[in-house]
Amino acid sequence: MTPTTALTTDQAHARLHELTVIDVRTPGEYASGHLPGAHNIPLDHLDAALPALRTAADRGDLLIVCASGARSAQACRRLADQGITAATLTGGTTAWAQLGHATHRPAGTRTAWAMDRQVRLVAGTLVLTGLIAGRRWNAARRLSAAVAGGLVFSALTNTCGMAAIMARLPHNQPGATDLDATLAALTG
Repeated sequence: MTPTTALTTDQAHARLHELTVIDVRTPGEYASGHLPGAHNIPLDHLDAALPALRTAADRGDLLIVCASGARSAQACRRLADQGITAATLTGGTTAWAQLGHATHRPAGTRTAWAMDRQVRLVAGTLVLTGLIAGRRWNAARRLSAAVAGGLVFSALTNTCGMAAIMARLPHNQPGATDLDATLAALTG
């Protein structure tokens, strides 16, 4: 790949036919809309996919995408540590869709909430629960404080522990056959 480690949406759109696109979002996020031709390998399954990604990278350039570009940048760094060159999509699928580029939604799949929306629901529920329970038991307010501290830490480090935990929930996991088929397509 060129020395550029990030592609804008317009650059990626112009080169889409020559790129192997890997979407590192959860299967639910992927099903809600992804770049045409993208393969879904959730970030937490990246290490298992290294041999297939190495094979795909030997055939051509890899473009790693996620919702905003944060997870794909993390994936690119992990791949670079393994000697695999890949670029990230600046702004992710959010920027892609905002510019009016086509997204694909598999037929018959349910639209899942994006990970950031899932995190906002859980964080808000925990804060509200801590505040309501805190009216009766003062110690319960610590739950709200802990979640608030976690959100501040998440913003400062551009990581999200809650999202990492939630990505392991069943509705955010790929089916074994889905991941196996994706890896076979990348190596075949």
